[in-house]
Amino acid sequence: MRLKTKLTLALLFLFLVILTFGILSLFYIKKLSAEADKILKNNYVTLVYDNNMIKYLDQLPEDPAAYTAFEKTLQQQEKNITEPGEMDATLRLRKNFDALKGKISDTANYKIIREAIQQINELNQNAILRKNAFAHQTAEDASVWLTVIFVILTLIAFTLVVNFPGVIAEPIRILSEGITAVANKHYEKRIHLEQKDEFGELAAAFNTMAEKLDEYENSNLAQLKFEKTRIETIINQMKDGIVGLDDKNKILFLNKVAEKILGLREFEILNKYAPDIAIKNDLMRALLQEDANRRELKIYADNKESYFSKDILTVSDNNTIIGKVIVLRNVTPFHELNEAKTNFIATVSHELKTPISSIKMSARLLTDDRTGSLNNEQKELIGSVREDADRLLKITGELLNMTQVETGNIQLKLKNTNPLNILEQAISAVRFQAQQKNIELKTDAADALPAINVDAEKTTWVLINFLTNAIKYSPASSEIEISIAQKNDSTEFSVTDHGKGIDRKYLPRIFDRYFKVPGTDERSGTGLGLSISKEFIEAQGGTIWVQSTPEKGSVFGFAFNN
Repeated sequence: MRLKTKLTLALLFLFLVILTFGILSLFYIKKLSAEADKILKNNYVTLVYDNNMIKYLDQLPEDPAAYTAFEKTLQQQEKNITEPGEMDATLRLRKNFDALKGKISDTANYKIIREAIQQINELNQNAILRKNAFAHQTAEDASVWLTVIFVILTLIAFTLVVNFPGVIAEPIRILSEGITAVANKHYEKRIHLEQKDEFGELAAAFNTMAEKLDEYENSNLAQLKFEKTRIETIINQMKDGIVGLDDKNKILFLNKVAEKILGLREFEILNKYAPDIAIKNDLMRALLQEDANRRELKIYADNKESYFSKDILTVSDNNTIIGKVIVLRNVTPFHELNEAKTNFIATVSHELKTPISSIKMSARLLTDDRTGSLNNEQKELIGSVREDADRLLKITGELLNMTQVETGNIQLKLKNTNPLNILEQAISAVRFQAQQKNIELKTDAADALPAINVDAEKTTWVLINFLTNAIKYSPASSEIEISIAQKNDSTEFSVTDHGKGIDRKYLPRIFDRYFKVPGTDERSGTGLGLSISKEFIEAQGGTIWVQSTPEKGSVFGFAFNN
């Protein structure tokens, strides 16, 4: 039977109980009320009439008006004849009362009249007793029947109240236990309800769900374990240190390389709060610091100073962060190669300076008239030799400066310097190049500039590099503006040209090593000049920048705080 049907029948039964009990109660109440009305209307009123007629009969000899009252009361009695024998007694009363008309003083009929009234009175009194007994019997019958029905209905209702909640609550309890078991991953749980209602259907659906979950769990458990083992093996075979954290910064795993680097064992710190481990482990503290400026760490490993790059990978699921992985890559071999490269460049550049200087000196001596006269072709060849020697000296100088930058051995000679002196030295160094292209160098320097604490030689080198590039990429017969201005608490140097400018997409890389803007005709440079300039300025605590608009020119500048 369906649960809805059970509830409907239960409510219908309660409705029938209330309806039956109410109908029976109304029936017996109405019956008792009718009996009482009969006694009151049919018999009690007649007794009142009889009493009044006796009273008027006693008043007749002395009070003739009592005759009229008696007549009137008799007429009322004649209309209220309800009991057997009451008609004969009333007719005899009428006959004798009519015989009394005109003979009120004759008291012979008084006795007969009184006897008739007394007979009517007795008939109604007996009727009252009989009807009262019947009403009493009716009340007793009503009491018995209502009591029996009440007891029966009460027992049925009590049985329903006791048992029906269990019909609802017990299946719910069993289903709740089953759901709790499945929530705790006890997929072997089954619910057995032998009911052909909604609860039975729900139990069958639950058993099907639990069976599918159990099947899925058992079928995938071995595969999941295999995949977990395989992933752990892969992670442990990697040469990079790997640390896995959950979303609450608890340690999930640590591979062998990370164990060796951190000096920790995975089983000792598994599921522990990483910041608590970092309190006693400086390297773990460094790993947890998400500082973009410290992507590379120097660690003593493999009995030597080693370098590791740190990458923090965020793990997310449906845009929800569920953890992160810290990867330590050993970049020591690259450092060693870079150091070897730097030493090689420094050695070669240093060794080349002497023969190049000798070549320049020899070329200069050849141009001296004391060594003999030269024809025009020989002079042009010697000029080319001198230009190539100057270019080689510039390149070797840049390479030597670059080795200082890479090794971190930039030697600064800081002292208070007048910015105008730097400007004059830089303009003197490039004036000849500007004159060759008929480029005018315009200066704009404020009066009474404060001295700046810088390395004058390296700062002049940077300004010369800016001016050289500006001359190189400016059209002939153009202008270059060199400005020194005081802005807030800093002194700014800027060089503005009106060349073809630089595309915006290349500006972020303009100060990178060996970078050259695509499309330029420059082939002799190393691509190190601007990179070295940036290192020199920032080593002195300054800032360097570039602004450029294609086809309109560029502005290169740097600034120092006073």
